[in-house]
Amino acid sequence: MPPIRARPGQRLRLRVINAAAETAFRVALGGHRLTVTHTDGLPVAPTTAEALLLGMGERADALVRLKDGAFPLVALAEGKHGQAVGIVRTARGTPPAADTRPGELDGRMAAMAELGPAPQLTLPAARPDRSHQLLLSGGMMSPQWTINGRTFDQAEPLPVRADERVRLVFGNQSMMFHPMHLHGHTFQLQRAGSRGPGPRKDTVIVRPMERITVEFEAANPGRWMLHCHNAYHQAAGMMTTLAYQS
Repeated sequence: MPPIRARPGQRLRLRVINAAAETAFRVALGGHRLTVTHTDGLPVAPTTAEALLLGMGERADALVRLKDGAFPLVALAEGKHGQAVGIVRTARGTPPAADTRPGELDGRMAAMAELGPAPQLTLPAARPDRSHQLLLSGGMMSPQWTINGRTFDQAEPLPVRADERVRLVFGNQSMMFHPMHLHGHTFQLQRAGSRGPGPRKDTVIVRPMERITVEFEAANPGRWMLHCHNAYHQAAGMMTTLAYQS
């Protein structure tokens, strides 16, 4: 990518999109801290961290006050070898090497699902009208990835009615990340105990053997895909649909 050029002291907005097919990335700007303001295009409670973790399909906006120099903007492939490097330049200086690894990559990390909600987007407290358990299964030696034991060609649409509050409970029964994405809606993460609701999003990483609960309002009738954003998991069957009419 061409260098990002600015002046020392300027505030830069980084809009980071993980468009990879099967790789999560840890992103950091050497010598700086990032203040996350949005995830998946929606505002969150501003959170400052050294690095961001983005699953496939996730997006983040972050603000940073730039220092004087040439700094590496690094996207490290999570759990793999290799990285991508760009340059943010505000002054003359030697550009960072392609294999540079800024210490911020090992600092405080902001995972998108762990951000605080923006008050104006928090769903009102309500009991869900309907709940669906979604067990995510497959393995490195299996040619299939499934939701509730079924590949997409075997799946029945998940029943939903218009204007319902719907709860989805993702249970990852595998040893891989599954960034689950719902079309046509945004959902709110529901965190256990006293932590309260999490951010509004449309994609959430479900980590190995993790259980995540989200809720959304069925206010956009249609037939909507619900799938893993790992492209080969989706192609191998980890997809279903939600279908309802007005």
